[in-house]
Amino acid sequence: MSKTSLMDRLQQHKPIDPAGLQLKEHVVAINRVTKVVKGGKNLSFSALVVVGDGDGTVGYGLGKAREVPMAIRKGIELAKKRLVKVNLKPPTIPHLVQGRYEASRVLLKPAPEGTGVIAGGPVRPVVEAAGIQNVFTKAIGNTNPHNVVKATLDALLQLKSRAAVAALRGKDPQEL
Repeated sequence: MSKTSLMDRLQQHKPIDPAGLQLKEHVVAINRVTKVVKGGKNLSFSALVVVGDGDGTVGYGLGKAREVPMAIRKGIELAKKRLVKVNLKPPTIPHLVQGRYEASRVLLKPAPEGTGVIAGGPVRPVVEAAGIQNVFTKAIGNTNPHNVVKATLDALLQLKSRAAVAALRGKDPQEL
């Protein structure tokens, strides 16, 4: 199996039109950035935002601006352009999967009904935006919010439906 990066996986998916979707926004992280210049310090903000419809469509974006609301707005606009559809077996995920981005790794494990989302930090908004209701997660390695969000999205893009696995094996879905 060949290794593909997150950006390759995002490009393989056809773009989704956000017009007909009821998207919910989650602000994952806001960072204050100061640039020292000749005349003093320039203050700006960056906002990491995740959007999703709660039914398997999710995207992320990073907005930068001089004010927080404008940075969030820019992040939402970029996230809507990067929407992808993930394979879910509601209310959980079909199988165990591990996503990677740089030094961050995220493990997603299916959970029985009633467990809830066992996730912390930046993983929770991504999983909730995708519409997963029962899952165990573990962030391993670097916990930088940007890398953890991308690793989580990488894991979600690796999910395969029962029919896709059956087709790969050359079997009928009922045989699995």
